[in-house]
Amino acid sequence: MMIKISNLSEGIHNLTFEGEIKELELEEPFTGNYLAEIKLNKLHNRIILDIDLKTEAYFDCDRCSVSYKCNLQNNFQMVYLFGDSPADSDSDNLIYLPVDADKIKLDNELRDYAILSIPMKKLCNEDCKGLCYKCGKNLNNGSCDCESAEIDSRWKPLLELKNKVNYN
Repeated sequence: MMIKISNLSEGIHNLTFEGEIKELELEEPFTGNYLAEIKLNKLHNRIILDIDLKTEAYFDCDRCSVSYKCNLQNNFQMVYLFGDSPADSDSDNLIYLPVDADKIKLDNELRDYAILSIPMKKLCNEDCKGLCYKCGKNLNNGSCDCESAEIDSRWKPLLELKNKVNYN
């Protein structure tokens, strides 16, 4: 995805880009299309992009193993400065452009931030009860017939303490 900046006037410009996930070189678990809404602020010596990226992906729940579709969203900012890059510049969101640059390519940034939007813990919903550790039944569909195990008497004081503490 390219943004032509050579004839762009100074000020704020709103851009929207849509396309297939494959255009960003994204594969499973991503699916469908992406939507990138960009607020471009062009100043004399820099360009600031505020990007809102939306994608879709299929995951398996970490608690109950059910496959589900998830809408992912990531907001990030990129700053482009015109001129030579200093030797100690190592920021990922600050890029130096030649003074005569006429376009900005965003494919790599969109791909990277789409991947960063994948949650660490993938849950089909926040209240997922998971699977019974004995019989493997999905507890979101109802309780199982397994008997609860007798608690080791050495752990009873901790269980009583847990029941007294209010986790609000």
